[in-house]
Amino acid sequence: MVFKMEQIEYQDVEWANDWKVIVEIFESIDRLNSLFKSLEVSYLRKLQQKILILNLEKYAYSLQNYIVEKYKKEE
Repeated sequence: MVFKMEQIEYQDVEWANDWKVIVEIFESIDRLNSLFKSLEVSYLRKLQQKILILNLEKYAYSLQNYIVEKYKKEE
């Protein structure tokens, strides 16, 4: 029983660390988006920037879902 409690505590710490990284990724995407908005570039470049941000967000959401599923299975 003690082993199981230690394992749960370890998983809680591991989950918290993974979640912190996910939050940092989203914050980085927001920061990048702000930087892009401060640039004066052509319409095509603005469109490419939006596509890049959307793809980064899509990937970050998939990572978020992966982390949720990873620890959901370990319960």
